[in-house]
Amino acid sequence: MAPIAAPSGYEDALIVLGTAAFVVPLARRWGISPVLGYLGAGAVLGPLGLGSLGKTLPFVGWFTISDAQNVAGIAALGVAFLLFTVGLELSVARLSAMRRMVLGLGGSQVLLTSAVIAGLALAAGLNPSESVLFGTCLSLSSTAIVLELLSTQERLTTSVGRASFSVLLAQDLAVVPILVFVSILATQSQQSVLASLATALLQAAVAIVIIAIFGRFFLRPLFRLVATARTTELFAAAVLFVIIGAGVIAEQARLSMALGAFIAGLLLAETEYRKAIEATVGPFKGLLLGIFFFTVGMNVDFREVLREPVFLLGGVVGLIALKAVLLIGLGKLFRLSWPVAVETGLLLGPGGEFAFVGIGMAAAVGLVDSRLVSLVLTVTSVTMALTPLLSVAARKIAAQLTAGKAVDPVLSVRPTGGQGHAIVVGYGRVGKVVCALLRQHGIAYIVADVDAATVTRDRRDGHDVFYGDAADSRFLETCGLATAAGVIITIHTARVIDEVVAHVRAMRPDILIVSRARDEGHARHLYALGATDAVPETIEASLQLSEAALVGLGVATGLAIASIHEKRDEMRHTLQQAAREAGREQIHSVKVKAARRKGAA
Repeated sequence: MAPIAAPSGYEDALIVLGTAAFVVPLARRWGISPVLGYLGAGAVLGPLGLGSLGKTLPFVGWFTISDAQNVAGIAALGVAFLLFTVGLELSVARLSAMRRMVLGLGGSQVLLTSAVIAGLALAAGLNPSESVLFGTCLSLSSTAIVLELLSTQERLTTSVGRASFSVLLAQDLAVVPILVFVSILATQSQQSVLASLATALLQAAVAIVIIAIFGRFFLRPLFRLVATARTTELFAAAVLFVIIGAGVIAEQARLSMALGAFIAGLLLAETEYRKAIEATVGPFKGLLLGIFFFTVGMNVDFREVLREPVFLLGGVVGLIALKAVLLIGLGKLFRLSWPVAVETGLLLGPGGEFAFVGIGMAAAVGLVDSRLVSLVLTVTSVTMALTPLLSVAARKIAAQLTAGKAVDPVLSVRPTGGQGHAIVVGYGRVGKVVCALLRQHGIAYIVADVDAATVTRDRRDGHDVFYGDAADSRFLETCGLATAAGVIITIHTARVIDEVVAHVRAMRPDILIVSRARDEGHARHLYALGATDAVPETIEASLQLSEAALVGLGVATGLAIASIHEKRDEMRHTLQQAAREAGREQIHSVKVKAARRKGAA
């Protein structure tokens, strides 16, 4: 019988996994982010921490890691899973709805911050490639820490939450060209920065086309086949196969595994299997990301604090201040209020996890000096650890700015309620037309809008509109929801429409809810939330176009109008039926999963 090999190759992996079992419970008990717990554990137990004592004190090696390369493969999977989930969260529709904030505010932040930091690095004597690398990587913030912080505070849907999410989304998109840029520099370090970047973009385009074709003709049929088996284990295996397979294809194209995983996630975001994939990936992602942050922490050298305390302090303060000031200025350009701009700037001022990915990749192939890398990553880690404290300080500053600002008296006017009236949400172009017709037919109404500037202007022009958030139950009560005959939603932001419909239906199960919808899919979703009638912009435009065409082509006006009404009713019935069927399928899916869990038990 062959002897059993000693598990020396698994010792470091066991240490990381064992540490993960303690980090999350302790971090939650102490009220800190698990991400910071993993970073701290990696710094203490890694080769630059207690692991450096392994040779002189052998017993220390039992619970420390002496070589980061032993867990590098698992950490690479963590990065791939992170980029895959980022791709899953994106979609063409979502980017289109948020394009102003994501591409405008977020894109401007990445470009401007990268340019300023790269310029400072050039002035300090670094070469162009190093300057661009540090500039782009340090322009990014921590998606994991900031979103978890806002989620814990239940502030993701606030103005600060939406602005922060938009910028972080743009930064996540920027990771892809940054990783491609590093990959190409690793093989063509003798070319100029511009030539390398051009080559990177071309090579990335070819790789993306290959993976996209692979996904277009293979991914949906694969998951359709797997789903028919109704086996969760097979579904999980298919997800892992896609993530790792796309990563391997990208690596064969001399790109990063994370880039391939990101593209795979982006392709699957548009499929009907997105939610099921998110549920499957969740447990793997949490564990592998924890291991990734643990390995990130292993790059932190506490000795740098003693060797370069002035540089470290200056770097931490300088990075946070520079990014915050630039983001506050951009926030004001994009018409954020001072409190929102200041809080968003301080939240996103620290560095992020992708700085470790990009700079770490560059250091592994010798593109940057290892001593400089250690200093920069230590600065980044300290700024990330300061994020919760910066959040507290930002909220206090924002509160002072809000308290010290005089509120326009017209915004403090509140509706007095009513009886049998309509509540109109939104007073833009659509809302004004709706209100004009309500007045024409003698129907009482109360109209609310959340845009302070337009409310101020409209009230001064004589319009009886009130400032308030229709997703706030207390404001709805002020508007007399309890005695209202109906709610008409005319705003265009899908996420806000969903919130208002859900809140109104929860408070008044019997009330009429007529809502604007972006398209057929959004209308089906609104019907599922409880809307009485949803009017898709695309369908209504096509019906009006058809009516004008029929009349113009000689069809009698009455007959044309009747046929348009008939078509509208037919489409409404189809959407409502689809919503009901989707609800039944969801209920059936829940029952099947519950039965499986019961059978497994």
